[in-house]
Amino acid sequence: MAMTLEQLNTTPFDEARRLLDGLYEHSPWIEEQALTARPFASLAHLKHAMARIVATSGRDAQLALVRAHPELAGQAMVSQAMTSESSFEQSKAGLTQCSPNELAKIQRLNTAYQGKFGFPFILAVRGPRGTGLTRQEIIDTFERRLQGHPEFELAECLRNIHRIAEIRLNDKFDVTPLLGNQVWDWHEELAQFSDPGYKEKGQLTVTYLTEAHRACAQRISERMRDCGFDTVQIDAVGNVVGRYLSIPVRPELVEGQASTLRLAQDRPGSARTVQTKILMTGSHYDTVRNGGKYDGRLGIFVPLACVEELSQRSQRLPFDLEVVAFAEEEGQRYKATFLGSGALIGDFKPAWLDQQDADGVPLREAMADAGLRIEDIPALKREPQNYLGFVEVHIEQGPVLNELAIPLGIVTSINGGVRYLCEVVGTASHAGTTPMNRRRDAATAAAELALYAERRATADGDSVATIGMLQVPNGSINVVPGRCLFSLDMRAPGDAQRDALVADVLAELKTICERRGLRYTVEEAMRAAAAPSAPEWQQRWEHAVQTLGVPLHRMPSGAGHDAMKLHEVMPQAMLFVRGQNAGISHNPLESTTSDDIELAVQAFSLLLTQLASEF
Repeated sequence: MAMTLEQLNTTPFDEARRLLDGLYEHSPWIEEQALTARPFASLAHLKHAMARIVATSGRDAQLALVRAHPELAGQAMVSQAMTSESSFEQSKAGLTQCSPNELAKIQRLNTAYQGKFGFPFILAVRGPRGTGLTRQEIIDTFERRLQGHPEFELAECLRNIHRIAEIRLNDKFDVTPLLGNQVWDWHEELAQFSDPGYKEKGQLTVTYLTEAHRACAQRISERMRDCGFDTVQIDAVGNVVGRYLSIPVRPELVEGQASTLRLAQDRPGSARTVQTKILMTGSHYDTVRNGGKYDGRLGIFVPLACVEELSQRSQRLPFDLEVVAFAEEEGQRYKATFLGSGALIGDFKPAWLDQQDADGVPLREAMADAGLRIEDIPALKREPQNYLGFVEVHIEQGPVLNELAIPLGIVTSINGGVRYLCEVVGTASHAGTTPMNRRRDAATAAAELALYAERRATADGDSVATIGMLQVPNGSINVVPGRCLFSLDMRAPGDAQRDALVADVLAELKTICERRGLRYTVEEAMRAAAAPSAPEWQQRWEHAVQTLGVPLHRMPSGAGHDAMKLHEVMPQAMLFVRGQNAGISHNPLESTTSDDIELAVQAFSLLLTQLASEF
């Protein structure tokens, strides 16, 4: 019979300790110390309490905990000397069915890992969905982490130990994150679409208006309809817009490519004769090149799961819920970052239409080929007075929540940022015959600027500066670079701090080029003001998270989001969801667990419930 939280909170200490036995391999001291913090508000509260005990236990205790675990497919498995929990987990991942070659390879990796780090390789082999990693996924992860730094690997082992304990606790309480599993599966399904040249390599890349991008839009549209949205459309810039209405009525769409929803508000006797307020949510479905599955898309699928639950219960809200899957946020194919969300606030720049991608295809042509009506774009602009606000769920894209063992974070503000595309021009010359003091080397100028930008941003403490693209066109191994192209991305929590950073870095670029006898150009590609969360919306997220018994953690967002654009016309606030693999993002290793997704869906549902109670 499954354990209950009430049972755990009220049973005598020794019995409670017995109930939790086996969560942490041969380490009952963790459960024992955690039980002194009873009562627990939720399983998430208990999980965090145990993780914090490990975090504060000291390095010796942490190493002892890691070393208490058996090697994967090691001697303990072969001799059947593992705990029942470890035996079950390794069996579920298929490690007990390894071929002789696989077994030999894993054992070689075990020996190499132990020799390098002094402790066994730990991996939660039941994976982010809890259903088990494949043997190949395990081997690939083993090989990758063997190249890691010792301190990083100790932290990764501990994080995986906490994930193992989380799954074991779910088993004891007979808890299955059904909604989290469903949303996790939706991400896997959408990830089948990828641009040519990347799909063949097993990489995820979806850039604006490619065939894969359009396939994603159609799949999201179908998913919205399946979830019970009343209206679904792809608008004039490729956003997928679903509306779950407070009162289901037949929509009357404008002629041609539908760009706005005109509802039958004037029908006699209809409750919609009074303007219904709208809550907007969503995120983007395009990706960076060779990116992850959750950036942006998590903020689409979490509200879809909530709408599906509402629809299945035939439950309506006292406001319309508009979910927007924004077509473009990353600025990968064209220099038109936040195109999708910008169009909804009237910030679509006509000059973008003449931009060309790397193949020389103008944006205007790409939109026409996709069947989008450019003339309908102005009508996409939303009327802010009709909206309650904008909320967005997003994977954190950083290590903070992971290091704190907290599944959800409250965003206080989105950092302001500026991006530039830069060119430095010198003189290409022979690498063997041009003396060092006669060179006009464009690449070393960019390198010098990169080092300065690193020092200057570090001096602020919370500013960041990045040269993410660096290219020497037509470069040769024996030629002094005469031309260098590079990007500059600078961000800070406040606009004044960001602008001071920008001024210093651009001034340094001028100084470097003058000293080296070079020419340079700088083109601003994006500028976004810092976007502090609206206090009332941030409080609604906080109330939802606290209701779930999740420890409250407030944090700024260093990354830009569609919420930054909506912030210009309406109140906004964001919820972060913890990422796996040290929170890495814009990377194939970007991941989260179905347990954390489940909490995000529950938090979003609680926000909707609270907002409904305020009407």
